[in-house]
Amino acid sequence: MTSDTRSGGADPPDAPQESVPAGTTDRIVELREEVDQLTEAVTSHATVDQAIGMMVALGRVSPDQGWAVLQEVSQHTNVKLRAIAEMILVWGRQGDLPPEIRAVLEETLDKYGPTQIPGGSPAP
Repeated sequence: MTSDTRSGGADPPDAPQESVPAGTTDRIVELREEVDQLTEAVTSHATVDQAIGMMVALGRVSPDQGWAVLQEVSQHTNVKLRAIAEMILVWGRQGDLPPEIRAVLEETLDKYGPTQIPGGSPAP
C-alpha cells in the first residue's frame, strides 16, 4: 500500500528531502510567534477601545478620561487593563460586573465625570 501525499499521507521513505537553509526553521517559528502576538494585540486593542467607548457614552467622559478611568480601575483592583475592558463589555451586554470592580469603576467615573456635553447646558 502506498501513501498519497495529496491526501495528507506521510512521505514515502525514499522521497527526496527538501534542504532547508540553516536557521530557517527557527526564523519561521519566531515569525509565527510574532504574528500570534500581533494578532492578540490587535484584538486586545479593539476590546480596550470598545470599553473606552462605553466609558465615554455611559460615564459622559472624554476618550482620554475613559482611558484614564480604565487605567485607574485596573491599578486599584490589581486586574489587568485588558481584563477590566473585557468585564466592562460583558457588563454592557449582560449587566454583570463583579461588585468590587463596579464600586471602583463608579468611584473613578465620579472623579472624572460627568463632563459637559458640547452645546448642552452645564452638568448639575
